[in-house]
Amino acid sequence: MQHVLPATGSRIYLPSGHFGTVKYVGPVDGTTGLWLGVEWDDSNRGKHDGIKDGKQYFDCRVPNSGSFIRPSSSICYGYAFLQALKNKYVEAVHGTASQEKVILGSSNGAIEVEAVDLDKIRGKFSNLERLREVSLDNEMVSTTNNPGEILLACPNIRGLDLSSTLLSRWDVVAMITAELHQLQRLALNRNRLTPPSSHLPASAWLRLSELQLNGTWTSWEEFTGIVIFMPQLRIAELGYNGLTSLSHAKISTVLTRIEILNFDSNKLEDWQHISEALKPCASLQRLILSSNGIERIPPLESRPSHLHGLKVLSLSSNKLHDSRDIDQLYEWCPHLETLSLAKNPLTEANNLSRSARQQIIAKIPSLRVLDATAISAKERSDSELFYLSFVAKTVPGHDEAKMKEHPQWKMLCMSQCLDCTESLPYSSNLLLCITEHGRPAESTADRDGRLIRYLIEVKVHQCSEPPGGHFTPEMEGGLIASTSLRVLSTMKLGLFRLRVIKAMGTGKNPRNRDNINVWLRMSDDTLALLQNDDQELGWWGIENDSHIVVHITQQTES
Repeated sequence: MQHVLPATGSRIYLPSGHFGTVKYVGPVDGTTGLWLGVEWDDSNRGKHDGIKDGKQYFDCRVPNSGSFIRPSSSICYGYAFLQALKNKYVEAVHGTASQEKVILGSSNGAIEVEAVDLDKIRGKFSNLERLREVSLDNEMVSTTNNPGEILLACPNIRGLDLSSTLLSRWDVVAMITAELHQLQRLALNRNRLTPPSSHLPASAWLRLSELQLNGTWTSWEEFTGIVIFMPQLRIAELGYNGLTSLSHAKISTVLTRIEILNFDSNKLEDWQHISEALKPCASLQRLILSSNGIERIPPLESRPSHLHGLKVLSLSSNKLHDSRDIDQLYEWCPHLETLSLAKNPLTEANNLSRSARQQIIAKIPSLRVLDATAISAKERSDSELFYLSFVAKTVPGHDEAKMKEHPQWKMLCMSQCLDCTESLPYSSNLLLCITEHGRPAESTADRDGRLIRYLIEVKVHQCSEPPGGHFTPEMEGGLIASTSLRVLSTMKLGLFRLRVIKAMGTGKNPRNRDNINVWLRMSDDTLALLQNDDQELGWWGIENDSHIVVHITQQTES
């Protein structure tokens, strides 16, 4: 049986669901008849690189993604644009019957309902002139129509999805879109397109502002060559393209207008190279670099940052593991407002990960959203205070050593405790105040009361025996000791127990925390036992001038 043979470069689709590109048509040594040499989009379908018995018949862009198949009537070579559009959006009317039975898809055939006048709905959809947003994803478009036919049939399309089609050349795409004068958004995901010729229609993409090329194996050089014909382009997606570099760009004024770039799931591992390559993109505000294998953000040093204007950055699912990467990221992107860092070793798999969010917030003052969660003013203040305490406790030496290890240290000290109108020195009193959760020296507090707003003073009473249900004068007379403590209202109850043990002079062994019971004196003098160590003091209703009663069980040493 004779089959129509495709031209080299044609796209094909098999009933098994596999897409491929014909790279060879002809005989294969040692066999009879003709074969099609195909490079498959899914490399798992392939068997070799176009080599049979040592002879090269074709080459493959992705290793081991090629194989030979026989021509067959089951192979789909696609449809013209308008035919695919009608297949998707035009349904034949069912006649004069006003009622039809419809099975709800979500019910797996279990629910059947009667619908009235569905032909009216079919009639509206069949009017292609009304279409504004069109999806022909997986509809096997392969060619255009005669000149003028697309313009006449559907002139008002604004958004067009031609993902997973059988289009093989940019020239064909241009012939289709040249007749869609209102087109603003174009998706070509998961296609394999050969570079365009130099004679593209001038009107092909005049109004296009958004282009999606995910999973197309389009190189940066090819992309920068095609966008020359898209003067209004603002958004571009190039995810899942196997990009290892952004070299050999064809510089044009179009690149200076791009505001959003998506490089999700490529292999762009070198942060400095990315910055240098994106120098032409002067208007860039949003950059997606998730799942690229980035291991570090180098210091900016004396280099210029071409990512200075970035406001939104995604670095999730990379390999960042050093907290200094965050300090250095702020040097490169000082105006960053939204950041994604989930699924990095930095936030997932070490001791730092327990406080990663607080530290990231403190280190990037401009940040408003972290990992899709908004940062409130209270969270920022608490995070900065926590960070100051963390640095004071973990970095030995003088303040200069702390500033070298943590560049935001001085700025945060000044913003939390000092008047920032002058470059003021900060003293050992400040270090003490931070170490003890922020109790400043009196002179510091007089200068700026900002820190005091985040502190509460509670009165702690230690009793010799577990108290009853009320705070009574008799019990007050039998107290062992009373003291006042200044603490953050965001302190966890477990840490507060340790603080009380230390203040009462009963040792510093963390295990002693299990031997102290804590009660809060309520407004009616009843005592409420506090038991969940993971809740903050503020959650328990502990506020300024609250009275806390504690009983510490002395543990004998063996």
